[in-house]
Amino acid sequence: MAKSMIQRRQDAERERTKAYEASLQRVSLAPRPTPDFERAIEEAHRGFGMAVRDGKLWRPKLKTRDRARLRLAAARYLFALYPVPAALEAIWLDSSGLDAEEIKLRKGWYIAVAGGKSLYKAGASKWLSRKEVHCFVNVAGGFSFEEAFWYAIARSYTDDPGLAARFARTKIARTARSQLVFWREVIRFFCQHPASKDEIDDLCDYIGAMHRRDRAYSLKGRTLASLHRQMLGWHRDLAAVARIEAMRRRAAGPGQQMQGAGWAGSPLEDWDWLPSAREAKARGEYFSIRQLKTAEDLVSESQAMHHCVSSYAAKCIAGNASIWTLRRKALGKTERLLTIELDPRNRAVQVRGFGNRVDTLEERKILERWARARGVVLAA
Repeated sequence: MAKSMIQRRQDAERERTKAYEASLQRVSLAPRPTPDFERAIEEAHRGFGMAVRDGKLWRPKLKTRDRARLRLAAARYLFALYPVPAALEAIWLDSSGLDAEEIKLRKGWYIAVAGGKSLYKAGASKWLSRKEVHCFVNVAGGFSFEEAFWYAIARSYTDDPGLAARFARTKIARTARSQLVFWREVIRFFCQHPASKDEIDDLCDYIGAMHRRDRAYSLKGRTLASLHRQMLGWHRDLAAVARIEAMRRRAAGPGQQMQGAGWAGSPLEDWDWLPSAREAKARGEYFSIRQLKTAEDLVSESQAMHHCVSSYAAKCIAGNASIWTLRRKALGKTERLLTIELDPRNRAVQVRGFGNRVDTLEERKILERWARARGVVLAA
């Protein structure tokens, strides 16, 4: 029997209701899980058996389900008798990018401070003085652990908290603690020669590069103006290296894979000479002649010797010349003496010292020894 208009409307309404309920079920969020307090206690307690409270008795009134915030709350319950700065608490919130040893160290420092123990005796004495430890545990503001660490060091060299905070925000705070002695010197330098954060960051790039190149590099006797000049020279050197590398890529040809960081150079071997006790002018005197086959070495030689040997890169890459450096080592110091250009037939085309000076009689005698040993032809 045919349905009436009213029945058809009722059936259509029921279908719409069923479809609506079905769509609600598809898009409705899953029920939120309850906070996992037991897991938070276990994560905070793992590896540390010196809790001041029993984790089984923890009855938090927390609504958050964020694991990091729960872990911090659990750490506070387990270990904290006293307030702890945010810089130390941060390890419970996020430990990404840190190795297991560093995580354990920071959690150990938190537990020592939270329990009212001496952080200096708990291991911080390896890096910080007592004054610096006191500053570190009482730091205020939104500093990270690394920033608070370097802020404390800076405060030992300046009474200006604003200046110390500026250092804490620079790239110095991202340096490794294994290089603490050197970067302490940098902090001390900038306390004596204040500069803006951007200036310090720029200069730290240069200072860090010089320290990686020479571990004996020091800021003693330098000024802010001299550092700026040296940094500009360093930038010019980087640009020169980039130009040489571009030449090397062009010489390799399109689509060709470059091998190594330099060019093939001359097949002639490097040379070393250790003078006899009678010939040596100092204990441990030692001479070497090495071929320069990378852009960095060529530019470094050019800068150190104050001549234009870096402009010979194209000839070296093309195989039309090779550049060599004579150096003397004595009493723990290495001295650059001469830069030598050889043509493809191992003939000495140019021999120049610092500022393009000519070789001395003593240096000529050393070159003659090298020439006899390696078949090099020296100009008369």
